[in-house]
Amino acid sequence: MAHNFRTDLTIDWCPGCGDFGILTSMIQALGEMNYGPHDAVVISGIGCSGKTPHYVNLAGAHTLHGRGIPFATGVKLANPKLKVLVTGGDGDLLSIGAGHFVAEGRRNTGLTIILFDNEVYGLTKGQAAPTMPLGMQTKSLTKPNVYNRVNPVAMALAAGYSFVARGFSFDTKQLKEIIKRGLMNDGSSLIDVLQPCPTYNNINTMDFYRQKVYKLEDDKSWDPIITESTKDPMEKYRLANSRALEWDEKIPTGIFIENRTIPSFTKRLNEYIPNYLTSPPATQSISDSKGYTIVDPARTFADKIV
Repeated sequence: MAHNFRTDLTIDWCPGCGDFGILTSMIQALGEMNYGPHDAVVISGIGCSGKTPHYVNLAGAHTLHGRGIPFATGVKLANPKLKVLVTGGDGDLLSIGAGHFVAEGRRNTGLTIILFDNEVYGLTKGQAAPTMPLGMQTKSLTKPNVYNRVNPVAMALAAGYSFVARGFSFDTKQLKEIIKRGLMNDGSSLIDVLQPCPTYNNINTMDFYRQKVYKLEDDKSWDPIITESTKDPMEKYRLANSRALEWDEKIPTGIFIENRTIPSFTKRLNEYIPNYLTSPPATQSISDSKGYTIVDPARTFADKIV
């Protein structure tokens, strides 16, 4: 019997919020990949997106503001067999969490990061988030935004994520397929999801996005995959970055890059720690039958003493 990934908790997001479409796409992706309750984990930070683990019938954690990625990294390193999803808003992941966002691209641990991108801090009443353009003034702002914007896709490409994509919360079919591809990626995946905030952002509405978004996959020549046989990987990155910067007239969705040549951090660790992947920390015994520890710190760190 297939696992039911939806909990019975009442969802308290605002009516019309794009979070509903993201949650639906996540649950459908997990179900179609035939994962069970012990195959995946959902980690979040703070914000409207932070509530996501409460609505997904999996182990998970609702952590601190901007700290979802390092928490999830610990989970993945403890048990690399798990599929670890991180849900966070643009304020959560790209402001206080920006350093962790970049560091994870460098590590390529194997997380699937789903960025809820509505350009405002929805939970704290509509302040400008890092993805809001300079000079934009939503109904929640008394003055136009004084900061320049961050482009999550371009930032992820530069940081080194091996899978970088963008979806639209009201195109759940495309978003579901993107999430599935991200989960299959051996390294870390960044999926930027454009979504409306019907309460505080009266500019980037559902209709605004419907008129602008287009799918990269509709271009039959578009090929984001990089393998060992790819002749010019940097040309693919140049094209991906060019598309990532499109915004005013048309906004692309789909997969920008899927680099299969970057080894995941867990595989790199296995080269230095014998049997790490076959016997990771989460599966090791730390006590005997009476509950006494069997871990010897002196022996564990013997080669680290200088």
